[in-house]
Amino acid sequence: MTRLADLAELVRAPAALSVPGDVLSGAAAAGALGRRTPALAGASVLLYWAGMAANDWADRRLDAVERPERPIPSGRVRPSVALGVASGLTAAGLAVATAAGGRRAAAVALPLAATIWGYDLRAKNTAAGPAVMAACRGLDVLLGASGGRVVRALPAALTVAAHTWTVTALSRREVTGADRRLPGLTLAGTALVALATPARPTPPAARPGSPARSGSGRTAGLGHLVPAVLAAGYAARYGRAQVRVLADPSPARVRAAVGAGITGLPALQGALTARAGARLLGLAVAGAAPLGRRLARLISPT
Repeated sequence: MTRLADLAELVRAPAALSVPGDVLSGAAAAGALGRRTPALAGASVLLYWAGMAANDWADRRLDAVERPERPIPSGRVRPSVALGVASGLTAAGLAVATAAGGRRAAAVALPLAATIWGYDLRAKNTAAGPAVMAACRGLDVLLGASGGRVVRALPAALTVAAHTWTVTALSRREVTGADRRLPGLTLAGTALVALATPARPTPPAARPGSPARSGSGRTAGLGHLVPAVLAAGYAARYGRAQVRVLADPSPARVRAAVGAGITGLPALQGALTARAGARLLGLAVAGAAPLGRRLARLISPT
């Protein structure tokens, strides 16, 4: 019988802490923060978990050679169970998104789900893999923006997508190790993302009367300080991990850098949310980063 702990490992449960910030940063940028936002964040988590289960189902034969400790090749989760979990979570994610956000949310959630499955089944091991995964995260940001002015969330979506490209490019070398050119490129990308994040203010984060605006007056004097500090924290932690890969591009160092990119993403999302005017919410989003790092010691996010 499959244990709950094995399913949690299958879907990389703690890594889902890096997901709600996509929706929150998109909603903040589009002026769409409201009562439906938490449900859309929940739908995003369900789709993320679905993608993790589908990933391991698609990679089950390769993992039997390269990562026999994973739930499927180790025999702790049957392939049919993993596929059922992936399918069920996908259906649940689409249902929650549609119920919360109607046709506009469904119009983003459906392409998001299709892109997730397309990455796992076809694109992952191709040259297009990092770009397809980046598109998944970009669409996730736009899911949060679907109830507002979506065009205003495009800079945030592109920023998260750029970060995701760096993490995905590194993840393709978790088993074999990397040459020094790859971490050099991803480190340069991280620096550009961090520099650009606090530089472009966007319209107010929420409609008048939204709870997300509470406390904004008390923090208005902080200006761009909050997003700048959060972006710097993101760059420092993820950047250090990539510098270590430059010095020693071994598989263990690459895996550590990928983990740092995943668990450090909430700091970037928090910076984007704060940049849109929701500074207190941005700080709350960034608070998921240290929690994610602690949980990653129990269940690997990669």
